[in-house]
Amino acid sequence: MRGLPGVLWRSLGRLWGRDMMLFVGGVSFFVMLATFPGLMLLVGVYGLVSSPEAAAGQAETLTSLAPAGARELITAELRRLAHAPAGAVSAQSGFALLVALYAAHRGFKALIAGLSFVHDEEAPHGLVRFNLLALGLLASAFLLLPALSLAFLALQVVTATLGVQVLSAAVQWVVAAGGVILALALIYRYAMSSRPLLWRAAFAGAASAAALTLAASLAAAVYVNASKGLGAAYGSVTAVVILLIWLSWSVQAIFFGGALATEAERYLEGEVPGA
Repeated sequence: MRGLPGVLWRSLGRLWGRDMMLFVGGVSFFVMLATFPGLMLLVGVYGLVSSPEAAAGQAETLTSLAPAGARELITAELRRLAHAPAGAVSAQSGFALLVALYAAHRGFKALIAGLSFVHDEEAPHGLVRFNLLALGLLASAFLLLPALSLAFLALQVVTATLGVQVLSAAVQWVVAAGGVILALALIYRYAMSSRPLLWRAAFAGAASAAALTLAASLAAAVYVNASKGLGAAYGSVTAVVILLIWLSWSVQAIFFGGALATEAERYLEGEVPGA
């Protein structure tokens, strides 16, 4: 705690006055590009084990953190998919998978490049390792996200069948937050540098990124509510603009977590004055 103010100040210095906006814009664009094919895949997969309406209902719960305009855009798409013919959704899921894979892979590459830039990595990943690392993150995301989603679905099925609340909503959110922190800590530890970061530093950065992502969601909601001119300026694409604002602020939070993890490690290893 004694070194926390210095760590925070130096972390901010790693983001200010640099070309971080290029990385933030790249990651945000590819995340948005992967979002709607991902929703189609979610509804298609859930249609095999449950109903598309159940998938839409669970996904709408997860969008509660998004600002109003972005949340309405996502929930409208979910409702459309939930009421579309099952055959049409399944046929479109193949194309959606290709788009989602392409966008997610590009997004992870932009994320790794941005984190290496934040870390001031002197020995960046080589071309082969860089692409393999992005593919590894992509494979992990495509394996873990459906598994976690199906686990929450199983809990809801048990609750509906037996009438017993297995996990309260608050506990489910705590578990989800813990999963996000663990995933970010692994990314910070293994993706930012050619050598693994300290676990303590990686978890400090991950916890700060998770908290700032929540704060970014709240700030985006306040900003949208205060900026009544957005609708007049952007018209029918206002919801897309709101979604991009929210994504860019959330991505900045993740990059700040990487900067904090870097400075925390430097402090813990005695590389800064006063450590």
